[in-house]
Amino acid sequence: MSRFRVRYQTLEFDKTDIHVRTLRDNQEFSDDNDVALNLGISPAVWPLFGVIWPSGEVLAHLMFKHEIEGLKILEVGCGIGLASLILNHRLANITATDYHPEAGNFLKENALLNGDQPIPFIRASWQDTSTDLGKYDCIIGSDILYERFHVDLLSAFIEKHAAENCLVILVDPGRGHHAPFSKKMVALGYTHTQRKPDNIDYLESTFKGQILSYQKGIAKV
Repeated sequence: MSRFRVRYQTLEFDKTDIHVRTLRDNQEFSDDNDVALNLGISPAVWPLFGVIWPSGEVLAHLMFKHEIEGLKILEVGCGIGLASLILNHRLANITATDYHPEAGNFLKENALLNGDQPIPFIRASWQDTSTDLGKYDCIIGSDILYERFHVDLLSAFIEKHAAENCLVILVDPGRGHHAPFSKKMVALGYTHTQRKPDNIDYLESTFKGQILSYQKGIAKV
């Protein structure tokens, strides 16, 4: 049985309220049957999926205004999946994926909490040789370049699931790995731009990160 404590909060996106159940803080932990440990998720990093990080808020605000018509969208390393919840609330074609064994459970409960349909979720590792995810027109993520070795894994995973014409949007807080990642993506045939987010009054502190965009083929939006 899970023994972590949770909290409920409401985030405002203009006149839209999104209700979210998260871990109470990033010290909560429950892995009595070693499910996460057997997946290589240590107690130190176990809680990281279950709280809302500034990068996740920035991505969610981007997705609140992003053109979604006709797009098949994938959020990678979704964690709590705030951006997915926003897109789902907007009736976008959104699928989410994460490696953490509890991510799908939280995503399911949070969709219900907002009175929305369940979000398709597939637990997957970036190292998986095959998944049922398919191809996407838009791939998004926030704070997922956490370690240097993620550069090769994430770029390969994205390329595997990118449609012929695909826009990739990542919000990176500045952990020092986006430069080699961008170089890798350009080598794979993507054009690259980056910028600071506009108007981040919704954050409690200054955001030093960047919005990284990678375009493969012809932009649909």
